[in-house]
Amino acid sequence: MAIAPDTKNWTWVIDAACPDCGFDGASVSIRDVPGIIDANSDGWPEQLARPDVRERPDPATWSPLEYGAHVRDVHRKMTERLALLLDQDDPLFPDWDQDATAVAERYAEQDPATVARELGEAADRAVSAFGAVHDGQLERTGRRSDGSVFTVATLAVYYAHDPVHHLWDVRRSR
Repeated sequence: MAIAPDTKNWTWVIDAACPDCGFDGASVSIRDVPGIIDANSDGWPEQLARPDVRERPDPATWSPLEYGAHVRDVHRKMTERLALLLDQDDPLFPDWDQDATAVAERYAEQDPATVARELGEAADRAVSAFGAVHDGQLERTGRRSDGSVFTVATLAVYYAHDPVHHLWDVRRSR
């Protein structure tokens, strides 16, 4: 049985393999991220077309639709954060409460076909944005409100884990 990493310290995502989904951040560079995101986005339409797309496997776990809406928003949020890193010196990222967003945006009530389309579009924008990063930009820094510091390179790897992990989540819920 794998021991869960210390999730209070986000750096495990870029330093080790996830004991659940197997994403190995230590073997991923920012140059890999566009391909990871592109391949991952190809897996979502099938999941969002499932007959059980709105069903939660248990009360504490999101449905495939809710995960898809979240991943769409992760693509959007990380593309925004990348733009901040590239446009500003050491920006402070605006807070983002993922759970509050899920409730406020009514993820469970959204149209699965719309979510699939928007997820693909947001992933395409992220692929372009992360693919356009130049070597001289990799060490630019930004911060979350909790004090966590990211470089462009570490943000990219941290970000790539999220959609990979959530596609794994919905595939195993079948």
